[in-house]
Amino acid sequence: MSGAARLPGSQGSHESQDSPGSLGSLASLGEGTRAVRAGLPEPVKHEPTLPGPVFAAHFHLPGEPTGPYTYGRDENPTWTRLERAVGELEAPGEDGVETLVFASGMAAISSVLFSQLRTGDTAVLPSDGYQALPLVREQLEAYGVRVRTAPTGGDAQLDVLDGARLLWIETPSNPGLDVCDIRRLVEAAHARGALVAVDNTLATPLGQRPLELGADFSVASGTKQLTGHGDLLLGYVCGRGGAPMAAVRRWRKIVGAIPGPMEAWLAHRSLATLQLRVDRQDATALAVAEALRDWPEELGVRHPGLPSDPSHAIAVRQMRRHGCVVSFTLPTRARAERFLGALRLVDDATSFGGVRSTAERRGRWGGDAVPKGFIRLSVGAEDPEDLVADVLRALKESAG
Repeated sequence: MSGAARLPGSQGSHESQDSPGSLGSLASLGEGTRAVRAGLPEPVKHEPTLPGPVFAAHFHLPGEPTGPYTYGRDENPTWTRLERAVGELEAPGEDGVETLVFASGMAAISSVLFSQLRTGDTAVLPSDGYQALPLVREQLEAYGVRVRTAPTGGDAQLDVLDGARLLWIETPSNPGLDVCDIRRLVEAAHARGALVAVDNTLATPLGQRPLELGADFSVASGTKQLTGHGDLLLGYVCGRGGAPMAAVRRWRKIVGAIPGPMEAWLAHRSLATLQLRVDRQDATALAVAEALRDWPEELGVRHPGLPSDPSHAIAVRQMRRHGCVVSFTLPTRARAERFLGALRLVDDATSFGGVRSTAERRGRWGGDAVPKGFIRLSVGAEDPEDLVADVLRALKESAG
């Protein structure tokens, strides 16, 4: 039998097993060790450390339909390993936590919002969050869900919590990079009977752990820095077991927003280098932010790791790393486009978190309330000196 066949059936749950990939053996170890070993099956002679993707629409199922794997839309052994791995990073040592993987970050976001909210409920969303959230708001309101919004900065969502069923937090916010106090917002929301979901995409589990700060759900796009190579779409929801997560699982089954086994396997493979990538990219992002801060023009540079950033005080309390994204604003659209055209080591592309640096004029999409010259720069794994030099040269050349 293969290692895949021996996987237990509680997908995404934290089951203690005496294996290199188990929670029990990894919880007390360092983040790099967990990233390298998370979710691996028990070693079997002559089998790979991380077995390949399981391509199956159905499984042998004589008799009653019981057991871990019955149909490919419900479960897959490749998902199981990835879900276990992500859970070990999001909530090391915490029992009763379940992780579910999805076809994309938006599939994961939608699964929480649409599985938890009913007609007549109220949801609180960030007004400065990911550009697809306004589309989500339209759909929620079409279903009779009331939606309130407030900015991330200054914990402004506190002011609109009364009567809410669900609070959605995005911290750091994308693309503005504001940070809110997760624990403070969670305590206030729970006191009012509301669930709390935190979009942890930009921070990654190595930057912050929302469940440790009291959130009910940690949700993220695995497309970004978690997997880091810009070659797959993925999302996940991590939460404490019980009715809320059961509803998320049911939503995934109904909608069928499942990842392909190849994408899940690539994601799991990529986790092994997560700490290496995050440490390099986040440190370089701070170096780029410092260079931009010291540029003779006022650029309105934002990065939570900058001591001068408005979000820095909160970020250092609840985050272990501050992310690979830097934002700043050039005076005009034309200047921003000249800057992007002058870059040699940074691709003009959307998304963030990849090992190759990217930047874009974020306003070109039309969904973010940002100035026309606003730049979101995602720092990759290039040598810091080379990247800083390229950014400063492009600034100089685009000024003329």
